[in-house]
Amino acid sequence: MFEMFELTFMVYAFIACLIMSVMLSYLGIHVVARGIVFVDLAIGQISYLGIAFAGFMGWNEISVPIIFTLVGSVVLSFIRIRDKRLKLEAIIGIFYAVSSALTVLFISKTPHGEADIQEVLFGNLLGVTQGDLIKMGVVFGTLAVLHMIWYRRIFQITHEYENHQLKGGRSFLLWNIFFYLSIGLAIVFAIELGGVIPVFSFIIVPPVIAVILVKKESFVVVATLLCAIITSYFGLYFSYRWDFPTGASIVTTLGVLVLIAGTVKFIRSLVVHQEQRV
Repeated sequence: MFEMFELTFMVYAFIACLIMSVMLSYLGIHVVARGIVFVDLAIGQISYLGIAFAGFMGWNEISVPIIFTLVGSVVLSFIRIRDKRLKLEAIIGIFYAVSSALTVLFISKTPHGEADIQEVLFGNLLGVTQGDLIKMGVVFGTLAVLHMIWYRRIFQITHEYENHQLKGGRSFLLWNIFFYLSIGLAIVFAIELGGVIPVFSFIIVPPVIAVILVKKESFVVVATLLCAIITSYFGLYFSYRWDFPTGASIVTTLGVLVLIAGTVKFIRSLVVHQEQRV
Protein backbone atom coordinates (compact mmCIF):
# COMPACT_ATOMS: atom_id res chain seq x y z
CA MET A 1 0.00 0.00 0.00
CA PHE A 2 3.01 2.27 0.21
CA GLU A 3 4.46 1.60 -3.24
CA MET A 4 3.13 4.93 -4.52
CA PHE A 5 5.73 6.70 -2.37
CA GLU A 6 8.44 5.28 -4.63
CA LEU A 7 7.39 7.98 -7.10
CA THR A 8 8.60 11.50 -6.32
CA PHE A 9 5.51 13.22 -7.69
CA MET A 10 3.28 11.06 -5.44
CA VAL A 11 5.37 12.02 -2.40
CA TYR A 12 5.01 15.69 -3.31
CA ALA A 13 1.27 15.22 -3.87
CA PHE A 14 0.84 13.54 -0.47
CA ILE A 15 2.77 16.25 1.40
CA ALA A 16 0.79 19.00 -0.35
CA CYS A 17 -2.50 17.23 0.35
CA LEU A 18 -1.52 16.71 3.99
CA ILE A 19 -0.60 20.37 4.53
CA MET A 20 -3.72 21.56 2.76
CA SER A 21 -6.18 19.14 4.38
CA VAL A 22 -4.99 19.63 7.97
CA MET A 23 -5.17 23.43 7.87
CA LEU A 24 -8.43 23.56 5.93
CA SER A 25 -10.08 21.00 8.21
CA TYR A 26 -9.04 22.92 11.30
CA LEU A 27 -10.51 26.14 9.88
CA GLY A 28 -13.57 24.10 8.96
CA ILE A 29 -14.25 23.44 12.65
CA HIS A 30 -14.91 27.16 13.06
CA VAL A 31 -16.87 27.37 9.80
CA VAL A 32 -19.22 24.55 10.84
CA ALA A 33 -19.57 25.84 14.41
CA ARG A 34 -20.37 29.36 13.19
CA GLY A 35 -22.97 28.04 10.76
CA ILE A 36 -21.36 29.72 7.74
CA VAL A 37 -20.78 26.56 5.72
CA PHE A 38 -21.30 28.34 2.40
CA VAL A 39 -18.59 30.92 3.06
CA ASP A 40 -15.66 28.78 1.93
CA LEU A 41 -17.39 27.93 -1.36
CA ALA A 42 -18.09 31.64 -1.89
CA ILE A 43 -14.47 32.60 -1.16
CA GLY A 44 -13.28 29.80 -3.39
CA GLN A 45 -15.48 31.07 -6.20
CA ILE A 46 -14.18 34.61 -5.68
CA SER A 47 -10.65 33.21 -6.04
CA TYR A 48 -11.72 31.40 -9.21
CA LEU A 49 -13.19 34.71 -10.45
CA GLY A 50 -9.76 36.27 -9.90
CA ILE A 51 -8.17 33.55 -12.03
CA ALA A 52 -10.73 34.07 -14.81
CA PHE A 53 -10.35 37.86 -14.68
CA ALA A 54 -6.55 37.60 -14.80
CA GLY A 55 -6.79 35.32 -17.83
CA PHE A 56 -9.23 37.71 -19.51
CA MET A 57 -6.98 40.71 -18.90
CA GLY A 58 -3.73 38.86 -19.53
CA TRP A 59 -2.46 39.72 -16.05
CA ASN A 60 -0.56 37.73 -13.44
CA GLU A 61 -2.66 34.65 -12.53
CA ILE A 62 -1.09 34.37 -9.07
CA SER A 63 -1.34 37.87 -7.59
CA VAL A 64 -4.78 38.76 -9.00
CA PRO A 65 -6.65 35.80 -7.38
CA ILE A 66 -4.92 36.58 -4.06
CA ILE A 67 -6.09 40.21 -4.23
CA PHE A 68 -9.63 39.16 -5.18
CA THR A 69 -9.75 36.61 -2.36
CA LEU A 70 -8.42 38.91 0.35
CA VAL A 71 -10.73 41.76 -0.62
CA GLY A 72 -13.69 39.37 -0.80
CA SER A 73 -12.81 37.88 2.59
CA VAL A 74 -12.66 41.31 4.25
CA VAL A 75 -15.99 42.33 2.68
CA LEU A 76 -17.65 39.12 3.91
CA SER A 77 -16.28 39.68 7.41
CA PHE A 78 -18.10 43.04 7.61
CA ILE A 79 -21.55 41.62 6.82
CA ARG A 80 -24.04 41.98 9.68
CA ILE A 81 -27.54 40.48 9.63
CA ARG A 82 -29.89 42.07 12.12
CA ASP A 83 -33.16 41.18 10.40
CA LYS A 84 -34.25 37.85 11.88
CA ARG A 85 -35.97 36.95 8.61
CA LEU A 86 -32.58 36.74 6.88
CA LYS A 87 -29.60 34.45 7.41
CA LEU A 88 -25.95 35.18 6.69
CA GLU A 89 -25.85 32.15 4.37
CA ALA A 90 -28.37 33.84 2.06
CA ILE A 91 -26.12 36.88 1.58
CA ILE A 92 -23.06 34.68 1.11
CA GLY A 93 -25.03 32.70 -1.45
CA ILE A 94 -25.57 35.88 -3.46
CA PHE A 95 -21.81 36.50 -3.47
CA TYR A 96 -21.30 32.93 -4.72
CA ALA A 97 -23.93 33.18 -7.46
CA VAL A 98 -22.74 36.54 -8.79
CA SER A 99 -19.07 35.47 -8.65
CA SER A 100 -19.96 32.30 -10.57
CA ALA A 101 -21.82 34.27 -13.23
CA LEU A 102 -18.96 36.75 -13.66
CA THR A 103 -16.49 33.89 -13.88
CA VAL A 104 -18.46 32.31 -16.73
CA LEU A 105 -18.60 35.67 -18.54
CA PHE A 106 -14.83 36.14 -18.34
CA ILE A 107 -14.09 32.51 -19.29
CA SER A 108 -16.37 32.79 -22.32
CA LYS A 109 -14.11 35.56 -23.65
CA THR A 110 -10.82 33.86 -22.77
CA PRO A 111 -9.12 31.67 -25.40
CA HIS A 112 -9.27 28.01 -24.31
CA GLY A 113 -10.57 29.14 -20.91
CA GLU A 114 -13.20 26.40 -20.67
CA ALA A 115 -10.48 23.75 -20.96
CA ASP A 116 -9.16 24.85 -17.55
CA ILE A 117 -12.47 24.45 -15.71
CA GLN A 118 -11.85 20.81 -14.78
CA GLU A 119 -8.44 21.64 -13.30
CA VAL A 120 -9.80 24.57 -11.30
CA LEU A 121 -12.67 22.44 -9.94
CA PHE A 122 -10.58 19.41 -8.95
CA GLY A 123 -7.01 20.72 -9.02
CA ASN A 124 -3.80 19.07 -10.16
CA LEU A 125 -2.11 17.60 -7.09
CA LEU A 126 0.00 15.27 -9.23
CA GLY A 127 1.68 18.32 -10.75
CA VAL A 128 2.95 19.71 -7.43
CA THR A 129 6.57 20.87 -7.48
CA GLN A 130 9.10 21.39 -4.71
CA GLY A 131 8.56 25.14 -5.08
CA ASP A 132 4.82 24.67 -4.56
CA LEU A 133 5.52 22.77 -1.34
CA ILE A 134 7.80 25.49 -0.02
CA LYS A 135 5.19 28.16 -0.79
CA MET A 136 2.42 26.14 0.85
CA GLY A 137 4.62 25.36 3.84
CA VAL A 138 5.37 29.04 4.47
CA VAL A 139 1.77 30.26 4.09
CA PHE A 140 0.05 27.41 5.92
CA GLY A 141 2.79 27.17 8.53
CA THR A 142 2.41 30.88 9.35
CA LEU A 143 -1.37 30.50 9.63
CA ALA A 144 -0.96 27.45 11.89
CA VAL A 145 1.40 29.28 14.24
CA LEU A 146 -0.91 32.30 14.49
CA HIS A 147 -3.91 30.10 15.22
CA MET A 148 -2.00 28.17 17.87
CA ILE A 149 -0.97 31.42 19.58
CA TRP A 150 -4.56 32.74 19.65
CA TYR A 151 -6.27 29.36 19.93
CA ARG A 152 -8.40 30.17 22.99
CA ARG A 153 -9.53 33.58 21.78
CA ILE A 154 -10.53 32.33 18.33
CA PHE A 155 -12.52 29.42 19.77
CA GLN A 156 -14.17 31.74 22.29
CA ILE A 157 -15.43 33.99 19.51
CA THR A 158 -16.60 30.97 17.50
CA HIS A 159 -18.63 29.66 20.46
CA GLU A 160 -20.20 33.09 20.99
CA TYR A 161 -20.37 33.95 17.29
CA GLU A 162 -24.10 34.53 17.01
CA ASN A 163 -24.20 37.02 19.90
CA HIS A 164 -21.04 38.79 18.72
CA GLN A 165 -22.36 38.91 15.15
CA LEU A 166 -25.46 40.75 16.29
CA LYS A 167 -23.73 43.13 18.72
CA GLY A 168 -20.63 43.82 16.64
CA GLY A 169 -17.87 45.67 18.49
CA ARG A 170 -14.33 46.59 17.47
CA SER A 171 -12.69 43.56 19.09
CA PHE A 172 -15.04 41.10 17.39
CA LEU A 173 -14.64 42.91 14.07
CA LEU A 174 -10.84 42.64 14.18
CA TRP A 175 -10.88 38.95 15.13
CA ASN A 176 -13.53 38.25 12.51
CA ILE A 177 -11.41 39.95 9.84
CA PHE A 178 -8.43 37.85 10.97
CA PHE A 179 -10.46 34.66 10.66
CA TYR A 180 -11.81 35.53 7.23
CA LEU A 181 -8.34 36.52 6.00
CA SER A 182 -7.00 33.22 7.35
CA ILE A 183 -9.57 31.16 5.51
CA GLY A 184 -9.21 33.35 2.42
CA LEU A 185 -5.43 32.86 2.25
CA ALA A 186 -5.75 29.13 2.92
CA ILE A 187 -8.36 28.73 0.21
CA VAL A 188 -6.61 30.74 -2.51
CA PHE A 189 -3.35 28.80 -2.11
CA ALA A 190 -5.11 25.45 -1.72
CA ILE A 191 -7.32 25.92 -4.78
CA GLU A 192 -4.25 26.54 -6.92
CA LEU A 193 -3.27 22.90 -6.40
CA GLY A 194 -6.28 21.15 -4.89
CA GLY A 195 -9.20 22.64 -6.80
CA VAL A 196 -12.47 24.19 -5.61
CA ILE A 197 -14.42 20.98 -4.83
CA PRO A 198 -11.71 19.17 -2.78
CA VAL A 199 -10.96 22.39 -0.86
CA PHE A 200 -14.64 22.87 -0.03
CA SER A 201 -14.88 19.20 1.00
CA PHE A 202 -11.83 19.36 3.28
CA ILE A 203 -13.26 22.41 5.06
CA ILE A 204 -16.69 20.91 5.67
CA VAL A 205 -16.55 17.11 5.76
CA PRO A 206 -13.88 16.27 8.40
CA PRO A 207 -15.41 18.60 11.05
CA VAL A 208 -18.87 17.17 10.35
CA ILE A 209 -17.53 13.62 10.76
CA ALA A 210 -15.84 14.62 14.02
CA VAL A 211 -19.04 16.19 15.37
CA ILE A 212 -20.98 13.04 14.48
CA LEU A 213 -18.55 10.79 16.36
CA VAL A 214 -17.41 12.81 19.40
CA LYS A 215 -18.69 15.59 21.67
CA LYS A 216 -15.76 17.07 23.58
CA GLU A 217 -14.14 20.04 21.81
CA SER A 218 -10.56 18.79 22.08
CA PHE A 219 -11.63 15.40 20.71
CA VAL A 220 -13.43 17.12 17.83
CA VAL A 221 -10.18 18.85 16.85
CA VAL A 222 -8.19 15.61 17.04
CA ALA A 223 -10.84 13.61 15.14
CA THR A 224 -11.02 16.31 12.46
CA LEU A 225 -7.26 16.29 11.87
CA LEU A 226 -7.14 12.47 11.85
CA CYS A 227 -9.89 12.41 9.25
CA ALA A 228 -7.93 14.86 7.09
CA ILE A 229 -4.77 12.73 7.34
CA ILE A 230 -6.60 9.47 6.57
CA THR A 231 -8.31 11.05 3.57
CA SER A 232 -5.04 12.47 2.23
CA TYR A 233 -3.50 9.01 2.17
CA PHE A 234 -6.40 6.86 0.97
CA GLY A 235 -7.66 9.44 -1.53
CA LEU A 236 -4.25 9.50 -3.21
CA TYR A 237 -3.83 5.72 -2.87
CA PHE A 238 -7.12 4.97 -4.63
CA SER A 239 -6.19 7.45 -7.34
CA TYR A 240 -2.79 5.77 -7.81
CA ARG A 241 -4.00 2.17 -7.48
CA TRP A 242 -6.94 2.36 -9.90
CA ASP A 243 -5.88 5.33 -12.02
CA PHE A 244 -8.75 7.57 -10.90
CA PRO A 245 -8.72 11.39 -11.04
CA THR A 246 -7.02 12.56 -7.84
CA GLY A 247 -9.44 15.30 -6.75
CA ALA A 248 -12.50 13.13 -7.32
CA SER A 249 -10.87 10.25 -5.43
CA ILE A 250 -10.25 12.49 -2.41
CA VAL A 251 -13.82 13.80 -2.35
CA THR A 252 -15.22 10.28 -2.74
CA THR A 253 -13.05 9.06 0.15
CA LEU A 254 -14.48 11.81 2.32
CA GLY A 255 -17.97 10.70 1.29
CA VAL A 256 -17.21 7.12 2.33
CA LEU A 257 -15.94 8.33 5.72
CA VAL A 258 -19.16 10.27 6.24
CA LEU A 259 -21.13 7.09 5.49
CA ILE A 260 -19.02 5.12 7.97
CA ALA A 261 -19.41 7.81 10.65
CA GLY A 262 -23.17 7.91 10.12
CA THR A 263 -23.37 4.12 10.40
CA VAL A 264 -21.36 4.13 13.62
CA LYS A 265 -23.63 6.86 15.02
CA PHE A 266 -26.74 4.88 14.09
CA ILE A 267 -25.46 1.64 15.65
CA ARG A 268 -24.41 3.52 18.79
CA SER A 269 -27.87 5.08 19.13
CA LEU A 270 -29.49 1.64 18.75
CA VAL A 271 -27.28 0.22 21.50
CA VAL A 272 -28.09 3.12 23.83
CA HIS A 273 -31.81 2.76 23.10
CA GLN A 274 -31.65 -0.97 23.79
CA GLU A 275 -29.83 -0.40 27.09
CA GLN A 276 -32.45 2.14 28.15
CA ARG A 277 -35.23 -0.32 27.44
CA VAL A 278 -33.49 -2.94 29.58
